[in-house]
Amino acid sequence: MKKYFAEMVGTMVLVLLGCGAAVALNCGVDTASVIGTAFAFGLAVVAMAYTIGGISGCHINPAITLGVWMSGRMSGKDACWYMVFQVIGACLGAAILYLITSVTTTPFGGTLTGANTCAGVGNVGGGLLVECILTFIFVLVVLGTTDAEKGAGKPAGLAIGLSLVLIHLVGIHFTGTSVNPARSIGPALFEGGRALKELWVFIVGPLAGGALAACVWKCLAAPCKNCKKD
Repeated sequence: MKKYFAEMVGTMVLVLLGCGAAVALNCGVDTASVIGTAFAFGLAVVAMAYTIGGISGCHINPAITLGVWMSGRMSGKDACWYMVFQVIGACLGAAILYLITSVTTTPFGGTLTGANTCAGVGNVGGGLLVECILTFIFVLVVLGTTDAEKGAGKPAGLAIGLSLVLIHLVGIHFTGTSVNPARSIGPALFEGGRALKELWVFIVGPLAGGALAACVWKCLAAPCKNCKKD
């Protein structure tokens, strides 16, 4: 139960701080706001990786959990409960952010919760493609850096966080960057409107990308029968 609770807390922090930065900086109006938001999400992941990584592995993302499960690193039961508590954590983070933005007088941009939409690409097909590709890259980094034999060890958290910064720098213009179904579900429930209507894009896209990453990593990590040892 402790690892599920850790996933809930970690996802709550990710949504509160990452989406909070997007709201506070009015992300998208200028380059500085995009860079600031990208680093907020990346640093939140780094912070949580070294806080709860030893307890739950710090997935804080259903797409990562799906990839880890498909890679045979966790049971189906744990994967399901991880996802449930990640969504709960995301909803809590979004609720706290919504409360803050609702009771303050600070002028915010077009969102109170940092919700995702396909506004940048103009259609759900484009948004689906962007989210699938970016999540594939992100989950592949996670699976590679955390591999028991081929991984990066303790620096993995930093590598994962920095990769998320890069992914946000690319994706914010198009979809606001989700690559995480839970991160999109929580804010969309409070935002409503277009964010809720297009929420399926930010569930299907990242999960498809995570599944693809698991398949690719299996191929990359598989022993090469024809390779000669030095």
